[in-house]
Amino acid sequence: MNLPKGPDSLCFDKDVFMKDDFDVDQFVADCRKQVQLEEMREDLELYYKLLKTAMVELINKDYADFVNLSTNLVGMDKALNQLSVPLGQLREEVMSLRSCVSEVIQGIDNQLSKQEDLHKKKVCVLRLIQVVRSVEKIEKILHSQSSKDSSSLEISSPLLAGQILERIATEFNQLQFHAVQSKGMPLLDKVRPRIAGITSMLQQSLEGLLIEGLQTSNVDMVRHCLRTYATIDKTRDAEALVGQVLVKPYMDQVIVEEAVKSNPSGLQLMYSRLLDFVPHHCRLLREVTGGAISSDRADTVPGYDFLVNSVWPEMIKAIEERLAHIFNPGNPEIFYERYSVSMDFVRRFEQQCSSQASVKRLRLHPKYTSFNNKWNLPVYFQLRYREIAGRLENTIGEGLEAPPAGSAFHLQVSEVLWCCLVRCWSDQVYLSPLAHRFWKLTLQLYSRYAKFLDEVLTKGPAPEAPKEPSRPLPSSASSTSSRASLDEGGSESGGPASLSTKQLVYIAADIQKLQEKIPELSEMVRQRLDAIGIKNFAVVEDALADSKACLSSSIPSLNTRMTQQLTERCCRFLKSASEVPRLYRRTNKDLPVRPSAYMDNALRPLHQLLTDSAGLVNPQTAQEWLRVTLSDCTQKYYETISEVLSSVKKMEDSLKRLKQARKGATAAVTTGANGGPTDDSKIRLQLALDVEYLGEQIQKMGLQPSSISMLSSLMELVKEARELAEQNQ
Repeated sequence: MNLPKGPDSLCFDKDVFMKDDFDVDQFVADCRKQVQLEEMREDLELYYKLLKTAMVELINKDYADFVNLSTNLVGMDKALNQLSVPLGQLREEVMSLRSCVSEVIQGIDNQLSKQEDLHKKKVCVLRLIQVVRSVEKIEKILHSQSSKDSSSLEISSPLLAGQILERIATEFNQLQFHAVQSKGMPLLDKVRPRIAGITSMLQQSLEGLLIEGLQTSNVDMVRHCLRTYATIDKTRDAEALVGQVLVKPYMDQVIVEEAVKSNPSGLQLMYSRLLDFVPHHCRLLREVTGGAISSDRADTVPGYDFLVNSVWPEMIKAIEERLAHIFNPGNPEIFYERYSVSMDFVRRFEQQCSSQASVKRLRLHPKYTSFNNKWNLPVYFQLRYREIAGRLENTIGEGLEAPPAGSAFHLQVSEVLWCCLVRCWSDQVYLSPLAHRFWKLTLQLYSRYAKFLDEVLTKGPAPEAPKEPSRPLPSSASSTSSRASLDEGGSESGGPASLSTKQLVYIAADIQKLQEKIPELSEMVRQRLDAIGIKNFAVVEDALADSKACLSSSIPSLNTRMTQQLTERCCRFLKSASEVPRLYRRTNKDLPVRPSAYMDNALRPLHQLLTDSAGLVNPQTAQEWLRVTLSDCTQKYYETISEVLSSVKKMEDSLKRLKQARKGATAAVTTGANGGPTDDSKIRLQLALDVEYLGEQIQKMGLQPSSISMLSSLMELVKEARELAEQNQ
């Protein structure tokens, strides 16, 4: 049915209404993606009108047929009645024919079922006949007809006996096949005791012949026996027999607990004797089964792996039962030695396997897994963890102690950290199955050291002792002697901080040294991981980079602690600049020609820092410490100098006003006794000398004056003071 075509501007396709899976909700959702609901409603109304118009046109076109519909149906019922009679007769004939055909088909099916049943019974009878014939044939070969007690295998030639057993095995294999196919038959139950007797006699004969062949080293006899075992699908029985007869006595002789305990190298000697068993006692079996290099592949018996299924189980069983003490992890050193020797023994045993497939079978063997699980590696790691991490933790508890002589580090805790990191991967501690645990311990050691540094550097300073009353500064004339009399140790310990600048320098030097040694540790870890087949070393490099960054995270705190401590110690003396006016007022002292004594005392911690850090940290680091410290000190010194000069200016102005008030008094109050420079000029000149001395010392320390904030402003301040002092002279 074709719907009328609508305008092209419609937001939908008219054919969508004729689809079998038309869905109103989906239709509305699709239209809303294109137009608004109002526009969609207008399009639907427009198309509705078109449909209505088309329907009216269709009715008008066939109007005559609609009107004459009832007229054309006159007499139709009579015609239908006439057709019903012949159709009924035809139906009866078809049903009759169908019944006959069904009876014939049923008869044929019955005959086919009987024939199939007869065929199955015939096959079962033939199988039973074959079973009986095979039993009789085997019994005829095994026993003579005259006497069942005399064995036909009692012949002079062992090779002939092997050939006879091989014939018996072939016939026995057919017997087993037919017996399985005839399972459940009454006759088979009667014959089963005879089959069991044949099986027992065959196994006894094979076992005796195999043992004789192994004892006499008869290659042909062993080859025939193994082929016979393979023919009757009893290879595992042969391997178990070899394990009991050949392997177990040797293990009972070699694996002795007293011999292992009596000799320090007893375990290694025992493993060496166990490894000698394969080339000395299994040469014949390996040659027959193709496990030896010199064996002829065309004449080998496949399907056997005596090393995996005979030697290994008996060997490990005896070790686990008689040497259970070697798995004790109580002493880590002894455990490491025993584990290393044992794993070396396993690797050398794997090398004796004939192929990679044999090695895979060995590693999948339950006894292989059992032997590896006997070694309690998690307990061993816990003991090592307690030893290594405990040593670092004890050293951290001792604080910032000095390391032993000859150490590459300057703090004991840094020396112990590096020793612990190296010990994690050393030959006497590291075990490859615990690589992930030792790697985690490595990162934990770095993290613990970094946390210790954070605790040390962020720890608050010790309570400050009560300060003594300020004493007058000595005069400039005696500044030299006073500088020499000030004890250097007093200035070092005079601050409230619990860490000395030398300790802070040692911390910075050790952080730098540890970061430099990370590539050495990285190479150590890489070698260990390469040995166990881990090639994605990028993850390890990223983790070590994080540890390096973790160490670097302590540097900002260290820098802040260093500069704060230096600033406090320097500013404690720079504050003495406020005492300069008291030295020159009404004292009639000479004009100052050298800086005050407090300047050397204030700069002594900075010179000491340069001495302590020489050769330990980067010169740029020490220069940065000095720059930040001097910038802070200069800022505070500028404030002190500014206050002193302002006070002097005020005093000078006050005296001038007083002088003007006393017009009759001609003696200058602020002049010297002989009319020399005024006291205020001496104060300004002394401060100028102090500041200029500071600038000179900054240059001697290797710093640019321009890099010190407020130094230029301080220089300008004292320059003006000097000019004013010169004018008043």
